[in-house]
Amino acid sequence: MRKALIAVVLLHLGVSIVHGLAHTGAQIRLPPAAMLFVYIVILAGPVAGLVVSIRLERLGAALVAAAMAGALVFGVINHFIVPGSDHVAHVAAAWRRLFATT
Repeated sequence: MRKALIAVVLLHLGVSIVHGLAHTGAQIRLPPAAMLFVYIVILAGPVAGLVVSIRLERLGAALVAAAMAGALVFGVINHFIVPGSDHVAHVAAAWRRLFATT
């Protein structure tokens, strides 16, 4: 299970970095509260869970799952439900595909 958890966290971070590049390229800025959520829950949360899993495997895996569930909910709400610059329909056409797929 440990190798799978590492792989999932690394894949998540890779996709998150590419999505961040799409945000930068499309010049989409997030409000401070959203940026805090991204840094704490979406980026640091899975890494923290991975570190915890070294000693407490189930707790660490649960933290990773919770952080990634939070990331999924945040992404669905902000990219597909709430209108605004972060909504996939409002992203510059040149960046829309990369933005939407990540």
